[in-house]
Amino acid sequence: MANEKDKTIDVDKLLKNKLKAVSIADLEKGISKVVSELVGEDYKCSVNDIKYSMFSGADFHVKIELTYNPED
Repeated sequence: MANEKDKTIDVDKLLKNKLKAVSIADLEKGISKVVSELVGEDYKCSVNDIKYSMFSGADFHVKIELTYNPED
């Protein structure tokens, strides 16, 4: 009898990298929002050097900077 913990890997799901459909601008806005909320200051984010992997992953460079607003 097969062990109940044994699971079949859905290869099609692994090979369809859904991250490619995510807008870079949306990713930057999302990261900026989360960091700004965590820190309590306004931050901006830029994402570049994106390399998508075959198995539903991605490597990229994230730069987060404090947004300078002289009126604050």
